[in-house]
This record gives sequence, C-alpha cells and structure tokens, in this order.
Amino acid sequence: MDAIDFIHGLRATHIPETARRHATRALIDTLGVAAAATRTDNSRIVRDFASTAFGAHGKAAQLMFDGRAVSLPGAGFANSGSIDSLDGHDGQKSTKGHMGVVVIPALFAFAKAETPVSGVEFMTRLVMGYEIATRAGLALHASVADYHTSGSWNALAAAAIGARALRLDDSWTRHALGIAEYNGPRSQMMRCIDHPTMVKDGATWGGFTGIAAAQLAHMSHTGAPAITMEDPNLQSWWNDLGGRWYVSDQYVKLYPVCRWAQPAIAAALSLSDQFDVADVASIHIETFHQAKRLPLAEPANTEQAQYSIKFPVAAALVRGRIGVEEVTGPALTDPDILRLANMIDVTEDDEANAAFPADRLARVRIALADGRTLESAMMKAAGDPEHPISDAELHAKFTSLAAPVLGERRAARLLETCEELWKAETITDLVGLVMQPVDN
Repeated sequence: MDAIDFIHGLRATHIPETARRHATRALIDTLGVAAAATRTDNSRIVRDFASTAFGAHGKAAQLMFDGRAVSLPGAGFANSGSIDSLDGHDGQKSTKGHMGVVVIPALFAFAKAETPVSGVEFMTRLVMGYEIATRAGLALHASVADYHTSGSWNALAAAAIGARALRLDDSWTRHALGIAEYNGPRSQMMRCIDHPTMVKDGATWGGFTGIAAAQLAHMSHTGAPAITMEDPNLQSWWNDLGGRWYVSDQYVKLYPVCRWAQPAIAAALSLSDQFDVADVASIHIETFHQAKRLPLAEPANTEQAQYSIKFPVAAALVRGRIGVEEVTGPALTDPDILRLANMIDVTEDDEANAAFPADRLARVRIALADGRTLESAMMKAAGDPEHPISDAELHAKFTSLAAPVLGERRAARLLETCEELWKAETITDLVGLVMQPVDN
C-alpha cells in the first residue's frame, strides 16, 4: 500500500487482532510512564515552558496530567518531552529508538476535533503512527551515517497523524511529511549518551515539528519531498505497509532507564539471591559497545541516572528493583548504591557487539569478599517482542507508575478505559482522565 494511501485509508478492519492487542498495550504502557514522568524536573520545565511559549485558547490542546491549554504543536513539544523525561517507555530494537513517546502525544493533540473522535479511530491512528514512525526510522538509518534521535523520524509520524486528523488531501499530506522531515530534529543520539542531559531523545522538537507541519500544510505551506519516504532506494522499508505490523514489534521496559543497561540489570539480579551486597568486592559487566558508553557511577541528576549502566545495576542489587524512586531524589546519593556502583567496571564483548541491535546482551561477574566469583549467563532484558511480558505484568507496571500520581481509583479507570478503547464510541472519557491535573 502507498504510504499516503495508508495514512488516510487504514481502517480497523485492515488491522490484525494481534496488532490491535499490541496497540492497546502500547497505549497503556506509554500512559503509565506519562503519569509518573510528571514528577521529574525535566517534565516540569518543558510543561512550564510550553505554557509560557505556546499558550493558546479556544480549541487548544492540553498538557497531559496537567490540564493547561497550549497550542497543538506546544502540546506535542511538552507531552513528548515529559514522557521522554522518564526513560521507561516502549521502543523498537532495529531503529534503536521509541515511537510512542511522540505518536501518543500527537494523538491527544488532535483529540479535540470538530467531529468527535471514536475509540476505534483513535486506535487506528495509533497503529498508523507506529507504522510510519518505525519505517521512517529504519529508512533514515539506512540512508545516513549518523545515529539520530527518535524525534527525527517521529516528526513524520506526528505529521501523518495530523494530516489524517485534518483530512488533508494526498498532495497536502505529501507537503506535511516533507515539512516535517525537512525541519525535524536530526540530532545525534550518542551526544546525549556521552553527555546525559534533558535534550534526551529529541522527542520535544519531533513532536512540535510534526504537528506544526500538518497545520502548516493545512494552511497551504509547501514542503520539499520527504526523502526517507520517497527515495526509490528506500522503498523496501515501505513496500510492506499493511502486511507487516511493526506495532507488534515493540519492546516493553521493566525499568525506567536506558534499554542498553537493562540486560546487565537482568544479569546482576539473576545472581542476587546468592550473596549479600555487603560482601561484594567487585563487579564486572561484559556487554556491547553502546552500553559501555553509559559510564557514570555517581549521577548528579535523573538524566545521568537513566543514561548510566553502573548506577542502575548497583541500585537493583541494593534495592531489588529500579523504579522512579531509584532514578530521582535521595536515591542518587544513597551511599550503599554509590559504593557498589564504584566497584563496577564495564568491558565490551565480541558476542554482544555482533548481536547488537537485534539483541542487547550482557554478562555479569561478581567477586565476593570470601573469594567466590559468581558469573551469570549472557542475558537479555525482559520484554522483547520475541519474549513479551504478560498482560498482567504490563498492568502491574502501569499501576506501579500511575497509581502513586493519579491515585488508585483514577489509575484503574484509565487502565480499564484503554482496554476498552477499540469499542468506545468516543474518546471523551480517555481525554478527561489523561488531561485532568494532578497534584505535583
């Protein structure tokens, strides 16, 4: 199916039941992270900035779990950036990036339409956005040397969602996609890996640019063709639209830290019942090159904690888990965690390098004061599409993230609403639950 035909012509009846189920899981997972993310400093900053710089009235969009009215691009900026501030959202291995972080904010930006949006249309747009985003990411990385942030290709997905919502014709949809690609944030991801800061995965400007591109095209602003979609040499990424469903190819994270650190966390935890952390003499991690570039043992802030391998491994061993509390606030200065983190060294492994990005692998060796050395298997993190976590595990993750912010009753209602959305006549209840402010 042609990409523009797919953007406007996709119907729920075209989507296999498996892909529909994965779309529901993606929505649940992203909204759980979105609720918990409102407690981060980064989220507060991008939401306050959007309210100041991109405020709007009338038929405006809103900030998620905040309620303030902002322009549609402003909502894309702040809601994408807020979700991205807590690195617990879903992703796709081959693109080395994340779709839902921009796709779902774009859906909510266009939720207040002249014609009420049904649940099935909302979810169909979600599937369409994931398919466009993933293919745009794959095409981009097949055509350029640098590894770019997710915002660069997510801009096209946000533009596609906007084009469908605004009912642009084929010609103006093409312009919207071209505007989004031309102006999208082709930021270099490894710069933020090496220097972890609040710019993170480029989601802010990806969300802003894609939504603005659709609105500009709606006003007859023209754009250059989107090369990642129109270059004949890249058509292999687009030819299977409507046949292969990348929405079913997403991983789910158990921990709100970089996915590259999570195999090492899994490997360390597989040994944790065999020793007491007070007896640890040293820890050695063998993993792939990109994970080795997450080096910080003593993070000064949430961003550094999430783009570290040593700190979350140590936190997992000390506390038995990695949640929001372990990458924010007092945990960052916990002396037991920092003691362990400073015992860790990380080296590259040939097997792990060869497997990346299709698989992310790590092995952990722990030397103890009594002379014993414990060694894990070479391990993957839980949640890959080949070995997904169960719905029960996903719901537990959602509740652990959302309930402390929304309260148990509202979190439960939101989860139930997401589960029933394919059958819902409107998304009014969903929007109300997501846009109602929380007390931060």
